[in-house]
Amino acid sequence: MDLIASNLLLIVAGGFLIGFLIGITGVGAGSLTTPMLIGFGFPAAVAVGTDLLFASLTKASAAFRHQRLGNVDWPILGWLAAGSLPGAAAVLLWLWYSHADTAMLAFYIRKVLGITLIVSAIAISLNPWLRRHQPGDHNALHTPPRTLPTALFGVVLGAMVALTSVGAGAIGVAVLTGLYPALMARRVVGTDIVHAVPLTLVAGMGHAGMGHVDLWLLAALLAGSVPGILIGSRITGKLPDWALRIALSLILLWAAYSMLVKA
Repeated sequence: MDLIASNLLLIVAGGFLIGFLIGITGVGAGSLTTPMLIGFGFPAAVAVGTDLLFASLTKASAAFRHQRLGNVDWPILGWLAAGSLPGAAAVLLWLWYSHADTAMLAFYIRKVLGITLIVSAIAISLNPWLRRHQPGDHNALHTPPRTLPTALFGVVLGAMVALTSVGAGAIGVAVLTGLYPALMARRVVGTDIVHAVPLTLVAGMGHAGMGHVDLWLLAALLAGSVPGILIGSRITGKLPDWALRIALSLILLWAAYSMLVKA
């Protein structure tokens, strides 16, 4: 509680910035929350667990909006969740039964998080290029699900999200673009965002059961993110997409540097 009180304004401001970026970009900005909380001095496990519930709550409104607009491919989402939810559950069970040393776990979380952030930054930057260079039409509303590759990717994604809280956004969009090049971009983004809500909720509740969630910290983050999302969503489309992607990628690379080098 003392750590929250001493950094309250910075936590609320950080929540506002992250909510603002989520409102503008839709994906990727949630990757900033865990590095920010670790930078404030919170234990890595608490940062990951709190971020997971924060992500599920902040993305729920965007998910509802995408569902209302018909931007969700439910068969693809189903196969993705068929892999990701068991993958996340497996990691949570391992953390529960192994009683892993918290200091050692924090060390590995920071290293895996740093690598994941680098991959996220690259994915955000390359996603438009990948879509332009994929053959064929990119305006399909439906495409048959590639069941095995989608489920296997879901397992990897679920495990990564449960361990680091990062990957459900930027990495999910980049891989889904590669798996389904013909699918309309808004359908890829909508499917990824809606999938992220149950994945982060399940993983977050698992971490909460292990005492890795600080509810006061979660409340402070939400106090900043809610107005940030409202403002960011209002100016979506008024800023050039390429500039937002470059800025977000640079921020993620800086966060990766702080995890890998400064740790």
